[in-house]
Amino acid sequence: MQPDEIPPTDQHQPSDVIPGPLTRSAAEQLAGALKAVADPTRLQLISLIIGSPAGEACVNDLTAPLGLSQPTVSHHLKILVDAGLLTRQKRGKWAWYAVVPERLDGLRGLIA
Repeated sequence: MQPDEIPPTDQHQPSDVIPGPLTRSAAEQLAGALKAVADPTRLQLISLIIGSPAGEACVNDLTAPLGLSQPTVSHHLKILVDAGLLTRQKRGKWAWYAVVPERLDGLRGLIA
């Protein structure tokens, strides 16, 4: 290795993350997920849900830590659900959100 070469810091190859050329549909799905997490509030939501004791949270658990109103938090959660990064389960009057680990792992692989 030459002195000016940077050694690889990860063992992942690009082909590990994106196996071969993407179909248009796969590229659109991936772009949608990346667009969804390209917002600081949504990244905070994901981290709050991952860090919650049960690995899930309802909107009421998320408004105070973010300092945002319930409609604003619900809007961001809907975008994350639509992107396939969160699941939404209705229990009585409340909707509970949980992370879809496989989808996050795929995104993590792109930036790791």
